[in-house]
Amino acid sequence: MSVASELKIVFTGPMGAGKTTAITAVSDFPPVSTEMRNNDQQSFAKESTTVALDLGQIGLEDGTVVRLYGTPGQERFSFMWEIIGRGAMGVILLLDGSSPAVLDDLKTYTEVFRRIAPEQPFVIGVGRTRPDDNAQIEACMRVLEALQFSAPMFSVDVRKREDVLLLIETLLATLEVRQPEIENEPA
Repeated sequence: MSVASELKIVFTGPMGAGKTTAITAVSDFPPVSTEMRNNDQQSFAKESTTVALDLGQIGLEDGTVVRLYGTPGQERFSFMWEIIGRGAMGVILLLDGSSPAVLDDLKTYTEVFRRIAPEQPFVIGVGRTRPDDNAQIEACMRVLEALQFSAPMFSVDVRKREDVLLLIETLLATLEVRQPEIENEPA
């Protein structure tokens, strides 16, 4: 694969799914964050929430810089999803497996990002699931099947660097498989 010098990956998902935490877990520097006090405690009991974006970065061995953008999770900031999604090479959707709305969230974010960039690779990380219980993952897979959408899905702990790197590496591998080989074409 011919690697660009910079790549953009978008982390998206509902409020509280772990986008800021995931970016913090892997970024080579403390991420830029637009966390503000959460004024909607009734919807989600969380002290702060992202209102514009999060920005982190990791460097790959070949010198490629991967910029990590996190979207705000509240629907009132959904106009940012399209802005942040433009130009991304792929999307990582994070979901809270303990949320009663997880299946609705999966459907909403899949449909929105399929509309924004239908050809972007998509990887899904479901957090807050019990390691011995695949019921939530299986339910999510059934929703994807009903949407006629295919994407790798993993149970993850977004606080763990290796889990977040698995999502990023899967996205990069998916991109590499989709990339046409041009090395042997005449110049």
